[in-house]
Formats: sequence, C-alpha cells, structure tokens
Amino acid sequence: MSANVKITPFKKVLIANRGEIALRVIRTLKEMGIKSVAVYSEADRGSLHVRMADEAVCIGAAPSPMSYLNIDAVVTAAKMTGADAVHPGYGFLSENADFADAVTKAGITFIGPTAQAISMLGVKSTAREIAVKGGVPITPGSDGVVGKNFREVAKKIGFPIMIKASLGGGGKGMRACFEEKDLERMMKTAQAEAKANFGDDRVYFEKLVLNPRHIEVQVAADNYGHAIAFAERDCSMQRRHQKLVEESPSPFVDADTRKKLQQAAVKLVKAAGYRGVGTVEFLMAQNKEFYFMEVNTRLQVEHPVTEAVCGYDLVKMQIRIAQGEPLCIGQDEAAVIRCHAIEHRINAEDSERNFTPCPGTIEEWIPAGGLGVRIDSHMYTGYTIPSYYDSLIAKLILTAPDREKLLARSRRALGEFKVGGVKTTIPFHQKIVNNPDFIAGNMDTGLIERMLEAEKTDVKSEK
Repeated sequence: MSANVKITPFKKVLIANRGEIALRVIRTLKEMGIKSVAVYSEADRGSLHVRMADEAVCIGAAPSPMSYLNIDAVVTAAKMTGADAVHPGYGFLSENADFADAVTKAGITFIGPTAQAISMLGVKSTAREIAVKGGVPITPGSDGVVGKNFREVAKKIGFPIMIKASLGGGGKGMRACFEEKDLERMMKTAQAEAKANFGDDRVYFEKLVLNPRHIEVQVAADNYGHAIAFAERDCSMQRRHQKLVEESPSPFVDADTRKKLQQAAVKLVKAAGYRGVGTVEFLMAQNKEFYFMEVNTRLQVEHPVTEAVCGYDLVKMQIRIAQGEPLCIGQDEAAVIRCHAIEHRINAEDSERNFTPCPGTIEEWIPAGGLGVRIDSHMYTGYTIPSYYDSLIAKLILTAPDREKLLARSRRALGEFKVGGVKTTIPFHQKIVNNPDFIAGNMDTGLIERMLEAEKTDVKSEK
C-alpha cells in the first residue's frame, strides 16, 4: 500500500435514513465491527432499524421536513452520539449538497461524494456538460437550462422533446412534448411540479428517444484516481418514471455494448472528480446506441441486483472508500458476471386502484425463501406502515444461473410471498413475470403502461 494512503477507520456511523435501507447499512456495519446509530421520527419508533441499531435518536415529528429532511437535527444527532461518519442511504438528504457540507463542517465524514461533486452532478444540465467534456454521448438537448428563448431551443432540437427539471428525480418535473402547440403548457406544468418538489423551477430540454430502454451502470471511485464500473442494470420496467423491476445483466445488452457502457461511465466519473459509489444512467435506443441521462450520487434502491451479480458488498465499498482506502478490485474483477439477478420492488399499494398507497398494519408476513432468494425489508407481523413516507415495504432479490431459470424462480417466490392486512404490488409483479414481452426480454420504458392500458381494454370488453 502506498505511503500516502491515509486510512481512518470508523468506530461509529450514523445512518441518516429509515426503514429498509437503514437496516441494510446497519447489517454491513455489524459485519465490519462498526457501531451504528439510527435516527427516527416519532412515526418510526417501532421500525426494525431502530431495534437493530446500537443506538437510536428521535429527531422529530413524523413529517419528513421535521425529521429526516431536517439537516440540523441529523447533524446534532451525529455530534451528540460521537459518530465518526454519516451514511445518507438513498432519498431524503442523500443527494443534498448542503447536507454533505454541513456534515463535513461538523468534523464528521460524509460517506459519499464531496458536496461539490453532488452540486455539479445534481444539476442535470451541468452533468450533461461534464459528460460532453468527458466524451460521453448525450442526447441532443439545450445547453443548460432554458429561458425565454425556449421555443427557439425546442425547434432547434426538433420534436418530440422531453422537458426535465434541472434538479431532482423520480420522474417529477418531467413532461414529454410531441408538438410545438403544447410546448408552453407542458413547460408551465413541468416548472410548477419542479418548484413544488425541489424548490427550483428551472428546466432543460432533451430530444425524446422513442421506446428506449433505461440502462444504468454502477460505479465506484476512490480518492486516488481509480474508478471501476460493474455490469449494467436494466431498469426499463417503470410506471410514471418510477422503477418497479430491475435486472442484471440486461437481456438486450451484448458484451461489446456492455464494455462501451462501462467505459463511458468511468470516463464521466473521472471527469467529475467523483469519489464513492454512484450510478450513471443512460437511455438506450433500439439500435443499441446509448445516451447519458444523469448521475445518482448515492446508493440506488436496486443496488442488491449488482451485488448479486458481482459478489461485492457495495455498502462496505462505500465505507472503505470514505475511510480513505483504495479500491480493493480492478475493472476486470468488477466486470465479472456471476449470475443473473432481478429485483422486484414490493410496495404497499393497490395496483387495481391506480396504485393507491395502502398504509396500515401488517397482519401477516410470510416472506419467500429458498435458494437464490434475498429479501431486504423492515417489515414484521404487527408493524404499522406510516402514511408519511415512500410505500416501499420490501425488495425481493432473486438470482439464478440464467434468465429462464430466474423467471421461474421469480414466479415461485412471488407466489409464496404472503402479506396480510394491506394491499401490495405482488399480484402486479406476478403479471409482469408472465407477460410475453417481458419473458422475451422485449422491454422498454413504456411496457408497463401498455400492460395497464391492455388491462383497461380487457375490462371494458368484458362489460
């Protein structure tokens, strides 16, 4: 090991999150011999992550702005418990540059990229500029945010276009515009949604790629200029830009395209001076041409899919990088594909009523098991799902030697996964794994919407 490598092992880490991801991080900390500190809102007193942590601190009332989004409360909890570092999880403050900066100024290590990197890559228009400088292909679009000349910019790109919020994610502040006559109305709608969700109404334009696949590449970069990229995840199965199913490797991506994706992702994170674990997202056209979309400067919900395929603990990798350790593997090792993996996001929602959230008490909890089955969840019988937060209650991660065996395992596991007391999306996932297009690997970001439209048509015809 080089003499200039300075490693500062953590003794205690605070997890600035809740539920499933907080529990996920706690488990890795326990394996590493590091003490854990959970934070929780008043609505989460009974959450499993609170029980599993070595220490727990209540940071406020149930609404997120009064607890999990309260930077002062989280930093105060870290200081009062003597935490060496803070792990942000995903969502909430995980991609908030001000939070990363506040943690660092408090003399505590932020397990993630620098506040500067979060700021640069968090603004999507700026991230596109970095991609161009790094030689990464991007979809034709506006050079940064659009202003009063938005009509001229749109005409130059050519319809259809996608209007996107400059900050944020999760499908908020996004609108597809197919004709010029709809442009002003779509602009106002996207801006209002962006302002409401992210406190910033700036938007930019991208050429709309029709029937694309959503392909993303997990990356890791240390403090010494080394960066690696893992096998891609196919996240095309989405509803309203929210991912429901993710798998790796993609049934659409060949070995040559995979290598190009990995090279592009590494180029981008190096151009940004990135440190930590993150994800570079691409849109892929039917001819396998791909275009940079955005960078998620945090751990993804679907990270277990990559862990299954590569065999490495990505949370442990995050922590080691934050401690100052160099990457423990090179690109050749990162690129190895050990199996085929899929993740089903199980939400407390009624898929037959437009995916309406269904908070309530879990009266029965019988998770799937057996070979090749992993469940990341903070649920248990008697737990009451709060109405204040995301409806995700479990991630069902499955592995098998090939995709055909994997889909058979998915059907079996989904069939034995029983949840009583609340509605879940398990029945809809069963429809997905039995859909002919999905079975054939013919997915794009519009497949779920077409499935739902077909169901509506069938219901009407039956009447």
